[in-house]
Amino acid sequence: MKRIGLLGGSFNPAHRGHRQLSLAAMRVLHLDEVWWLVSPGNPLKDAQSLAPFEARLASARQAARGTRIRVTDFERRAGTRYTVDTLRALRARYPRHRFIWLMGLDTLPNFHLWKEWRELARLLPIAVLPRPGYDAAARAARAMGWLGGFVRPFSQAKTWAQWSSPAILFLRLPTDRTSATDLRALDPNWHCLDPREGTQRHGETPDRRRPLARSSR
Repeated sequence: MKRIGLLGGSFNPAHRGHRQLSLAAMRVLHLDEVWWLVSPGNPLKDAQSLAPFEARLASARQAARGTRIRVTDFERRAGTRYTVDTLRALRARYPRHRFIWLMGLDTLPNFHLWKEWRELARLLPIAVLPRPGYDAAARAARAMGWLGGFVRPFSQAKTWAQWSSPAILFLRLPTDRTSATDLRALDPNWHCLDPREGTQRHGETPDRRRPLARSSR
């Protein structure tokens, strides 16, 4: 049995914040691996704002290099669009693994909009990753009206594999203010880079990276 943390997202692009929080969660939760589930699309986001899937997947692989973070295109291969369906497929595919869903604090205020969000919480325990500036909104989230009855103390973090779901844990970890939104604002064409150099270097600013020569086509 492996203890696996699942972090889903657009990774548009992946950056050092994803990496640092994943590694910190790995230590606190005693995880064997963290899997980054790079999503082909997000039903709650504008598809036009997404870079091509292959560029986002490459940026995630670059950011995860040299760690026990595994980058996967499982959602694309499984043909799932919603997280709850992805988790069902993962549990069916890997019945011997124990999974915990890693969710950013900034997503909690909109969690009640996710498809079958209560069923998702019944499938796996949830560990919430800190994000600066979202504490009040997350605690006041509509979903917390129900999830609030299943909060586990941080002191029990390493025992999560023994829990029954629903269960939600707020992780106390160092935060990183790097954001994909800010990186895109600095360089909207971040994905137009030479793939031999990697599409994203753990949140480095774009001026440190060499652009790919544009085709005339």
